[in-house]
Amino acid sequence: MASDTEKSKRDEITEKITFFFAKIGGLSKIQRLLICVLAISVMGGGYYYFIFAPKNKMLKRVKTEYKIQVAKLETFKRKAKALKEYETKMTKVQEEFDIAMKALPERKEIPSLLRGVSKAGSNAGLVFLLFQPAPVINKEFYKEIPLSLKVEGDYHQIADFFSQVAQLNRIVNISNMSMGTDKKDAGLIQMDCSAITYMFAEPKKAEINGGKKNKGKKKG
Repeated sequence: MASDTEKSKRDEITEKITFFFAKIGGLSKIQRLLICVLAISVMGGGYYYFIFAPKNKMLKRVKTEYKIQVAKLETFKRKAKALKEYETKMTKVQEEFDIAMKALPERKEIPSLLRGVSKAGSNAGLVFLLFQPAPVINKEFYKEIPLSLKVEGDYHQIADFFSQVAQLNRIVNISNMSMGTDKKDAGLIQMDCSAITYMFAEPKKAEINGGKKNKGKKKG
């Protein structure tokens, strides 16, 4: 019985389709053309509103998001490049700082450094007329340790003295130089100068503790 019912339904649908096409066939050519245009328009409109328009809207949204992500990526690339350059500079500065720190004498090395200056003068053949340490000058991050010198010798001996001081393993600058010939011997030169070395000034514990206390205080 089920098969008879299904057959009856198929026959009914076939009859309706046959009737529809027969009716279409009875229309004029213009009417059939209009029906075709209308059918195509309906199908095209349905395709546009239900398939193409949503997909196109999604595509535009994806493109916009893609552009935003590309812009973010470029920004991150620039920041990463700048960070890498900054880290490279910091590494270089740290290396230079370490080299400078090695060149600055510690407090316990000051006497031996002064002896090194004296030895450089003696090796060069100079005669010391004055060798007097001056008071330490405190700067913000370092201390200057000056040494007042007055030596006597010829031009080559003084040049040799400068060369030997420059070869010391710690920083020593010669400044405030004044030269004059010896009244008794025109071949000798008397030179007054200051030999200055530097020492890193570590912050005092009281200053560090005071800074921590002030930082820890709440503002009223």
